[in-house]
Amino acid sequence: MAILLGISIVAGLLAVFFLARTFSSLKRRRPMRAGGACLGCVTSAAIAGAGSMLLVSYLSYQRLTEETPVASIEFRRVSPDEFQARLMRPERLDEFFVLRGDEWQIDARIVTWKPPMTVLGLDPIYQLTRLAGRYGEIDREINEVRTVHALSGELPVDVWHAARRFPMLLPGIDAHYGTATFVPMVDGARFDVSLSRDALIARPANEPARRAVGNWGQP
Repeated sequence: MAILLGISIVAGLLAVFFLARTFSSLKRRRPMRAGGACLGCVTSAAIAGAGSMLLVSYLSYQRLTEETPVASIEFRRVSPDEFQARLMRPERLDEFFVLRGDEWQIDARIVTWKPPMTVLGLDPIYQLTRLAGRYGEIDREINEVRTVHALSGELPVDVWHAARRFPMLLPGIDAHYGTATFVPMVDGARFDVSLSRDALIARPANEPARRAVGNWGQP
């Protein structure tokens, strides 16, 4: 991240320098020098802008090093097919959601780096995107009321969306990876959710959750 910040600052300073050279050359009636300085200004400004956008987006996500704990979630049944979910994430206030169904699912997006971006020394980054209730039976999944909640807002600058829309303009950014996990939803269950570099993992954190996972799929 320090390298990315340094590139953005240096490119920004160069843009200012070339802008001053452009005006100075125009004032002295030297159009060739003014044109060269203007080209340098535009190029430097583009690099500074791209670096700044990437830096802002990078800081909006969270770093992913090894397997990282990202959340805990616990459930309280409020009706036969309805649960209150309490989502607990590091350095955030607890969030409460109503989910319908007999299973729950959490989704995340992961951004990884390939050459030439790897020279910047950036870690993979992630963002939890949605929490949903779901039904184990396909017919119920199709016909019953479903509940889906967003876990992240729209960012003014989002490296994920930018890399997916303009892959040729942002080489070295792999933003095509999404991951999800789903497990049973039962009264009193608590799960710990962690994220590796390629998968979300939900592990039972108490006895009701362990029993639910142990009985999963049994009639």
